[in-house]
Amino acid sequence: MRRFLVAVLMVFAALLAWNWRPLNAFALTGASYAARVGCACRYVGGRSLSDCRKDFEPGMELVILSEDRVTKSVTARFPLLATQTGTYREGEGCRLEPWRE
Repeated sequence: MRRFLVAVLMVFAALLAWNWRPLNAFALTGASYAARVGCACRYVGGRSLSDCRKDFEPGMELVILSEDRVTKSVTARFPLLATQTGTYREGEGCRLEPWRE
């Protein structure tokens, strides 16, 4: 039984390593979308951050939003994979941080 569990974990780790780039790219795209939508909803629309989650697409339940009222920014986190921040600027709206690879 123990060998079976070790083998399953090794296969899972290999699959995760093999698919890391696509998973990370999808997570970064989702976090960017959430940061942009959350920032616009909060600082342009004036809604609460918890209410902004209603604007998310299905499947984005794992994304966590947090805000920094001082810098007028919203950060979206996809646990263990990606983080993105959208910052509100008067006259410009919400802008995302540049992507880094």
